[in-house]
Amino acid sequence: MHLPQRLTLQAANLTKSFDRKIVLQNISFSLSSGESLAITGRNGSGKSTLVKILSNTLSLTSGELALHAGNIKIKTEDFHKYTGVVSPYLNFYEEYSAYEILELTAKIRGIDGDKISDNLEIVGLHNRRNDPVRIFSSGMKQRLKFAFALLHEPSMLLLDEPMSNLDEEGSNIVQEIIKDYSKKAIVIIATNSGQEKSLCGKIINIDD
Repeated sequence: MHLPQRLTLQAANLTKSFDRKIVLQNISFSLSSGESLAITGRNGSGKSTLVKILSNTLSLTSGELALHAGNIKIKTEDFHKYTGVVSPYLNFYEEYSAYEILELTAKIRGIDGDKISDNLEIVGLHNRRNDPVRIFSSGMKQRLKFAFALLHEPSMLLLDEPMSNLDEEGSNIVQEIIKDYSKKAIVIIATNSGQEKSLCGKIINIDD
């Protein structure tokens, strides 16, 4: 795994409200490369909302979120260059094959596509690389999300219920990916699963 730079993520008093209803309030933590965090909380507590905020797909109501690569502060609009996301709300064009989706993603990101086959091999989909995604099981689509998220070798992984829909083989594959990435990258998992929480060095409960 090649990671471009050491990252530091600092979240201070993150708050989000919708139509005056507070969903998240005063969430604070800091992480650096090689650290992992599990975000827990009851259903509807805002775990997925927090993941969207951290990936800059949803804006804050108040608070401060800062990402540094070395001594350089990353612009909010550039977070995607450093971040890989796996979440239930990520969907693919299902008429495309798994290989075509990753090939298109590589072109959009302006990166070489030489790791597409390797990524599909890692998640156990290389032998199905030319099949249209519409015939994939939910577990196979979940594995494809990991191949998609890792394609640009991000320095931070944001995972929302990463083992959902996976069988034992898929769970084992994902656990190894998370363990490997946790050694050098920032890994954040939104989950209530004991198995997923056990993969993280830190835990915060956003209900508290």
